[in-house]
Amino acid sequence: MQPSPTLSHSEQLAVTADIRTRKLRAARLSVMSNSALTLVKLIVGTWSGSVGILSEAVHSSTDLVASIIALFAVRASDTPPDPEHPYGHGKIESVSGLVEAMLIFGAAGYILYEIAARLKYPTVSQSRAINAGIVVMAFSMVANIFISRMLSRVARETDSEALRADAAHLNTDVITSFGVFLGLLLVRTTGVAWYDSLVAAGVAILLVVTAVKLTRDAMRLLLDYRLPHAEEQLIIRILEDDPRVLGFHKLRTRKSGSMRHADVHVQMDDECTLVFAHEVTESIEDAIRAALPGIVINIHIEPYHYEMRHQKEMHGGS
Repeated sequence: MQPSPTLSHSEQLAVTADIRTRKLRAARLSVMSNSALTLVKLIVGTWSGSVGILSEAVHSSTDLVASIIALFAVRASDTPPDPEHPYGHGKIESVSGLVEAMLIFGAAGYILYEIAARLKYPTVSQSRAINAGIVVMAFSMVANIFISRMLSRVARETDSEALRADAAHLNTDVITSFGVFLGLLLVRTTGVAWYDSLVAAGVAILLVVTAVKLTRDAMRLLLDYRLPHAEEQLIIRILEDDPRVLGFHKLRTRKSGSMRHADVHVQMDDECTLVFAHEVTESIEDAIRAALPGIVINIHIEPYHYEMRHQKEMHGGS
């Protein structure tokens, strides 16, 4: 949900404030949930000696740091543009995603280090601690399924990259918690302690995969990667369907946080008045904003026939 160009200024401000409130509420809930899960996993992992549970505690701690970063990024990215940042602060969300990825890489390295030590000296207790670990992992799965779905919904509705990354972390946590859950069941059933380390290795591998994906996504936005093909096609279709537009070129698009940016050269009849050109520009911009809410569009008007002659004479165009 984004402010619509058909709303009044005061109504758009109210909608923007509502979006910001929802994003902050979701980010705060993620911080509280991850804090509780990290503490419980750390206590039970230390008590049981399970490297699987300890790896999950480390994983949850990275989720906690990620959710704190996401909370900061959500608050900062929605700050209005200022003289030093005329394009706004949306890329803070991309920077936060990159930092989160680095933390996950570090967590995976720590887990692998612990696995090497525990394979040499298995310490998983065959006691009530294993049962406690199984309960903790089951609770973690249920809690993270609920929180991740909530974050995904809010991220989709507000187009927040930071919340989307946070939800991806928790989705990964659901999978790894399930793996540790199975590993502990195997340890309790068979008495073979290395099952626990095997599952922890799977957690580390999944963390690396997640970190690579987050790094790639963050770098794409930081390097001004173009908007998705489907979104660019919406802009192209609006331009092609307007009979007053005789041609267009140099379409450029990028994304910054939840904000989209686009600029394009639009060609119109050489004899049209400045007022007419302005009216057409406003009409096109309104249509594009309706199709892609939250986009900032800049249109450069050119005389069609003059530009065609210029291209032919100076650049050999047809």
